[in-house]
Amino acid sequence: MPPEFALTQDSVDTATQVVAVRGEIDLFTAPELKTALGEAIEGGKSRLVVDLGETTFLDSTALGVLIGTVKRLRSRDGRLTIVNVDQNIAKTFEITGLDQIFTIRGSREDALAALDEEEASA
Repeated sequence: MPPEFALTQDSVDTATQVVAVRGEIDLFTAPELKTALGEAIEGGKSRLVVDLGETTFLDSTALGVLIGTVKRLRSRDGRLTIVNVDQNIAKTFEITGLDQIFTIRGSREDALAALDEEEASA
């Protein structure tokens, strides 16, 4: 049985929020992720990490939420990085070409470091 869907949020600093997702992100659970990410942005966070380390599945609805979040952040000079270790999810990003759009790292620490690198090179 797949793990039950759950979101956890950690504020790293005044600009950075980590949203970790456990379980499946699909038509039924994606709105909860969208709300959490939207609230973080509206709350002043401009650097988001979406940690998919415990995510077992994501569908096109989830991809739409991530794309929408990147667009909102870019319009505010913000950044989003994704943590992913699951090969099936990685394949989804590759097939859709979204691995070229998103910064994807293997750990939360690497994702936070990538945000710093992107900011420094901007």
